[in-house]
Amino acid sequence: MKSEHSIDKKQLWTLFYSNFLLSCCAFGGGFVAISLLKKKYVEELKWLDEDEMLDISAIAQSSPGPILVNASVILGYRIFGVAGALISVLGTILPPMIVISIISFFYDQFRTNPVVATALQVMRAGVAAVIFDVVLKLASNVIKTHRLFYIVLMAAAFIAVCFFSVDAMFVILACLAAGIADVFIDRIRSVNLQKKEEN
Repeated sequence: MKSEHSIDKKQLWTLFYSNFLLSCCAFGGGFVAISLLKKKYVEELKWLDEDEMLDISAIAQSSPGPILVNASVILGYRIFGVAGALISVLGTILPPMIVISIISFFYDQFRTNPVVATALQVMRAGVAAVIFDVVLKLASNVIKTHRLFYIVLMAAAFIAVCFFSVDAMFVILACLAAGIADVFIDRIRSVNLQKKEEN
């Protein structure tokens, strides 16, 4: 992580401006936002690598609150510390606050306007495509780990949600528990292996 003393105003402005624009374009919620964050901070700015972005998205999705806000706090702190977290979340929350404030004053006009209704219907198709793209990329990242446990866990979570209508929160908590158990098992194995080598 960059030292807070080495941060210049240009970098903080880039962080704020990037999150502001991403938040303006994040129609469809957090899953769309994760894809946009990845393209901006991993591919374009190269401030994060793909594994870090995957970790941030996993934490943001499993934490309470909007995914984009959660991700922006973690991302900002990871890159520029406390100042980065504050600037990042400010850039993220301003667009929806402004837009929702305006819409609330003209809600009846928006609700009954056929042009707006048609635009929203068309946007759903685009949002579905972006979410599908995010799912494929996240799944490919899991497969690239070559860990059979993670791949089976991903498949089991998909089946539980899609075919058995298991609540997503239960699936996330179960995956969290399985991940913690896997870490402890790996540590026990490494300790046992170290003992064998010493003997």
